[in-house]
Amino acid sequence: MLVPFSYNLRSLFVRRSATILTVLGIGATVAVVAGVLALQQGFATLFQSAGQEDVAVFLRPGATNEGDSYFRRSQCQHLIKSRAEIALGADGQPLAGSECYLAVRRFKVDGGETNVPIRGVQPVSFEIYGDELEIVEGRALRPGFDEVVVGSKLTQRIQNCKLGDQIVLNTTPFTVVGIQASDGPFGSEIWGDLDRMLAALERGGPNRVVAKLKPGVSLDSLDAHARSDKIVQAKVTSQKAYLESQTTVLSGVLIFLGGFLGVIMGVAAVFTATNTMLSALAARTSEIGILLSIGFRPFPIFLSFMFEACLLGLLGGIVGCLMALPLNGVETGATNWSTFTEVAFAFRVTPTVLLISVIFSLILGLLGGAWPALRAAMMTPTDALRRR
Repeated sequence: MLVPFSYNLRSLFVRRSATILTVLGIGATVAVVAGVLALQQGFATLFQSAGQEDVAVFLRPGATNEGDSYFRRSQCQHLIKSRAEIALGADGQPLAGSECYLAVRRFKVDGGETNVPIRGVQPVSFEIYGDELEIVEGRALRPGFDEVVVGSKLTQRIQNCKLGDQIVLNTTPFTVVGIQASDGPFGSEIWGDLDRMLAALERGGPNRVVAKLKPGVSLDSLDAHARSDKIVQAKVTSQKAYLESQTTVLSGVLIFLGGFLGVIMGVAAVFTATNTMLSALAARTSEIGILLSIGFRPFPIFLSFMFEACLLGLLGGIVGCLMALPLNGVETGATNWSTFTEVAFAFRVTPTVLLISVIFSLILGLLGGAWPALRAAMMTPTDALRRR
């Protein structure tokens, strides 16, 4: 026979001051963990929601990102012209282009410096990426001119990134002629003409080749052929897989940070819950004696206290989630440790974040209630009734 749940609800209400303090303590811990997880989800979503499976990225073997890769111009042309798997455009030419990439120090609007991704592209790049980006202000850049289009997420964060401004790279001034919007990382990049960027940044050649693939092409087969090419070896991955691989380091750091903060703050929350349950145990000792005397077994007593602790954890989890919800959609920026460049993204309080937060709060409640519940179950009716 189980102890009625109404008994536990009445207990929490009678000791409402201690209940509120415990719920707030657990809620604050959950809110911090949820905030860090929302940051990780926002960063991961930025990359994982972008990219296309039918766009191939050619990098040098051994390169972990495009900043580590390098090709000569002639090598890029060989990769483009030797691969029959690349789709053709309306003009009969391969839908493939070379790109250069470099992290450049720029000044923030609110002070300080950060690395901003600078990308040199060819006109075909806009056709390859298609709907991934859109010019929302101004116009597209012209090949061969000292012009750039700036990601919309940089305009309020980085100096000289508004329409009509000039961005000086080394000693070459580039005019901002357009603002491009993208749900992916392109929204945090500055794009210019490949030839002009290579000259201004004093780069010897492109970093990668991107190409639109014909329908039904196997990326594994294409990768195997590119790696065994006797003239230019390259590794090939889809654009989507490449972008997902760029989230590994920072996502891992954020998950570790969330876990570390959860453990540190969780210890305090567990002690708070334990103290609350111990005070409830002390105040209800005679009641426990009566329950044991009228036929309730120790295990139902244990379950009753654990249910009460679980309820405290659940309430704390709900409060913590409510505290974290206002973060959803808030824009921020962080350094992508794979490329050491800053990317702008928004906190994402996803269902996964909420679920993990509630489970975490339940664990805190159960850990806090385990010892008091065990003590209550170990009482004998005579000892419990003798205490006042």
